Amino acid sequence: MEIIGRVTKDATVTKLKDERQVVNFSIVMNDYFKPKEDEEGVKFTTYVNCDYWINPKIAARLTKGKIVELSGRIGVNAYNNQQGEAKATLTFHVNNFKLYGSANSKDDVTANDKVAIEETADDLPF
Repeated sequence: MEIIGRVTKDATVTKLKDERQVVNFSIVMNDYFKPKEDEEGVKFTTYVNCDYWINPKIAARLTKGKIVELSGRIGVNAYNNQQGEAKATLTFHVNNFKLYGSANSKDDVTANDKVAIEETADDLPF
């Protein structure tokens, strides 16, 4: 399954007793639809808790506001809150992902990289 969303807060790395490390983060997905009979549309938001076990170094790049495309498998954690009400959260076990950037920061490409890209673009034969 593939999902796309925006990271809600900076990722954290948790170290387990057996020395394995997991990257934990959450994303938000916004959606909108307009029913045929209504003049106004309906907006809704879905939060998903994610875990990534392959490389903990990626946590430094998973910062608040970053747009990510994730592939993996989805799950649900069901529980009863302190008032005894049934609740659930969506979880996503990430196998692969792509980082796209954020609304609050510049592109991941540095200024020096941009200059090098512009210089090579002028050398193209077409």
